[in-house]
Amino acid sequence: MDLLILFFSYLALLNIYSFYLMGADKKRAINRSRRVPEKTFFSLAFLGGSIGVFIGMNLFRHKTLHRSFSVGVPVIILVQVLFFLEFLLV
Repeated sequence: MDLLILFFSYLALLNIYSFYLMGADKKRAINRSRRVPEKTFFSLAFLGGSIGVFIGMNLFRHKTLHRSFSVGVPVIILVQVLFFLEFLLV
C-alpha cells in the first residue's frame, strides 16, 4: 500500500511540475526569453507527466499547433493508460 501511495504521489508531483513548466514556457515565449526544450516536455510526459503536459498545453494554448505535441502527447497518454490497465488486470 505504501508503494502505491508513493507511486501516485510521484505522478501527482510530476504532473503539477509539467503543467507549471508548460505555463512558464508560454510566458517565456511571449517575453522572447530562453525557452524550455521540447524534448524536456516529451521526457516529462514519458516519465508520467503526460496529463500535466496535455492540460497545460490546452489551457495555455501552447504548442497546440505543433503536430508532434497535438498527436504525440495523447498517444503517450493512451499508451500509459493501457500499461496501467494491464498492470491492474494482472
